Amino acid sequence: MFGKIFRFLDKVLTFFEDWTLFVSVFVALIALFFNVVLRYGFNYSLAWSEELVREVIIYTTFIGCSAAVKNRSMIKIDASVQLLPKLKTPLTFFSNLATLIFACLMMYYGWLMALMQHRTHQKTIIMQIPLVYLYAILPLMGVLMFIRTLQVSYEDILELLNRKKDTDGTSS
Repeated sequence: MFGKIFRFLDKVLTFFEDWTLFVSVFVALIALFFNVVLRYGFNYSLAWSEELVREVIIYTTFIGCSAAVKNRSMIKIDASVQLLPKLKTPLTFFSNLATLIFACLMMYYGWLMALMQHRTHQKTIIMQIPLVYLYAILPLMGVLMFIRTLQVSYEDILELLNRKKDTDGTSS
């Protein structure tokens, strides 16, 4: 049952991550390209393109965190695992637990920050985008990371159970 739910969520989240990252980076790339052409070709600069690129970098960084959890490419120190391979499983679960706690903190404090931006009605300087939209990325990223970490933990548990079943089957 959990496997079906996680597979469905994986498809939905992968589609969301891939396409939003693709579209946002593509739009930023086009804006930056036109800004460079205008600056060096016509001695005119678009003020909003640099702000757009900065916001896209922020967005892609936070949404990319979810993709990094899925691909198991989060930054880790694995020297202890290489020295003592038996620590791999407990350290993997500890890492997943730490990521879940971080995701919960991002959901909670990101929500508070987004609410604060909603109350103050602040906007970006040039494009006048309400900052609540940008800060809403924080709890969204927390939710995505939480779901992805649960998926990865579920896969780790299944792998551990299969390994245990294989060793029990060969020893009997």
